[in-house]
Amino acid sequence: MLTGCSRSAAADAVAAGQVLLDGSAERRVSRRLAAGAHLSVIVDPVPEPLPLVADPEVEFVVVHSDDDIAVIDKPAGLVVHPGPGHRGATLVNGLLAEFPQLDPARPDGVGDPARPGLVHRLDRGTSGLLVVALNPAAYDDLVAQLSAHEVERVYSALVRGVPEHERGLIDAPVGRSRRNPLRMTVTVDGREARTHYEVDEVFSQPQPLALLTCRLDTGRTHQIRVHLDSIGHPVIGDDLYGPQRPVLSLNRPFLHARELSFDHPGSGERVSFSSPLATELDAVLGELRSQSNPPV
Repeated sequence: MLTGCSRSAAADAVAAGQVLLDGSAERRVSRRLAAGAHLSVIVDPVPEPLPLVADPEVEFVVVHSDDDIAVIDKPAGLVVHPGPGHRGATLVNGLLAEFPQLDPARPDGVGDPARPGLVHRLDRGTSGLLVVALNPAAYDDLVAQLSAHEVERVYSALVRGVPEHERGLIDAPVGRSRRNPLRMTVTVDGREARTHYEVDEVFSQPQPLALLTCRLDTGRTHQIRVHLDSIGHPVIGDDLYGPQRPVLSLNRPFLHARELSFDHPGSGERVSFSSPLATELDAVLGELRSQSNPPV
C-alpha cells in the first residue's frame, strides 16, 4: 500500500469517501485506473501507536511453560494481538501480564515489538493451541521450524456438506481478495498454501454436514476457512466465508486447533500438546449425533 495503511483501513477510507478519483469520491474498493487518472486520499492524522499494556484480566489457559516457550489454549472470541479496533484486552496484553519477559521495552525483545513472542496466530473466532516464544533464541528457532513446515498443526472443523473423497489435499495459493479486502481468496498470484483434510464423521440432520481433521503444511491468513470454502464446504458458523443463513445456533466458526507438535527450542526433543474440543463445539456435536442417530 502506498500510504502504508492496512487493506482494511484503506477499505474504510473508500467507504468514508476519503479516496478521490479525478476529484470525485470513489466508492469501489477495487477498480482499474486509466493512464493519467488522478487519485488522491484525504488522510486523517495518524495517531501515535499505543504502548502495549499488561492486562491480567485477559483469560486464557497456559497448557505448558518453561524458560523458552509457553503453549497457550486460546478461547474463541479473543483477539491475538492489538490492531485497528482492538487496542487492548488481546492475548498479547494477557501474555505481558503472565510473562513479563515479553515486555517489548526490554533490550532483549522477543520478535516483533507490536506482537512480542508470537510466531503464529489464530483467528479471533478460532479456539485452541498456539506456541509463544519467551526469548529471542526460541523465537528464531520456532520461526525457522514454521518456515521449514516442521511444526504440525491439527484442527477440527465442521463443514457444510460432505466432501466427495474421504481424504484429500487442497493445494491452492491464497491471497487478499480484490473485491473485499477483508477476505482472503484462492488466487493465482497468492502465496502457496496446502491443507490436508480427512473426514472423521458425517451427519445427515439438520442437513448434510461433515466433521473433518485438517492439517496445515502452511499457515496463511484464514487458510483452512478459505480452502474449505473453495471446495464447496465452508466451515459452519463462519460468517465471513460460510453460508448466508445459519445452519446451527453457533456464534463462532466451528474450528478448533486441537494438536500442536514441534521440536523444543531448548532441548531439541519433539514435543506435542493437545486441547479438548471447546465446550460449545462439543455440545453441537452431541446435538448432531442425537439428530442423525435418534434412539430406537
